[in-house]
Amino acid sequence: MVLEPTEIARLVTEVASDKQATDIAVLDVRVSCSFADYFVVCSGDSERQLEAIWEAILDALKERGVMPLHKEGAEGSGWLLADFGAVVIHIFAPAEREFYQLEQLWKDAVPVLRIQ
Repeated sequence: MVLEPTEIARLVTEVASDKQATDIAVLDVRVSCSFADYFVVCSGDSERQLEAIWEAILDALKERGVMPLHKEGAEGSGWLLADFGAVVIHIFAPAEREFYQLEQLWKDAVPVLRIQ
């Protein structure tokens, strides 16, 4: 069974929430972005939590046969990215999220969901 982009974004949001990610946002970027349909952006309070969120998301999608096309970010970088084609996941430490202001950069995106 192939997951639709909305299903991937929903699953990622659920897993991130289960791992106590904060400020989870799903952005519909189809209007302003040619390479993805959705961005899922969330934060973790520590490197350990960032890694836990990261691993849980990758494992949950792998169990459903969804593998990333590309992954970026190293331990201690404060920003982990996984590109699943139509869905790109960004997991930030608070300082990096504030610095890069991804939601402001993609301000034309339509907010689909926000979990504070």
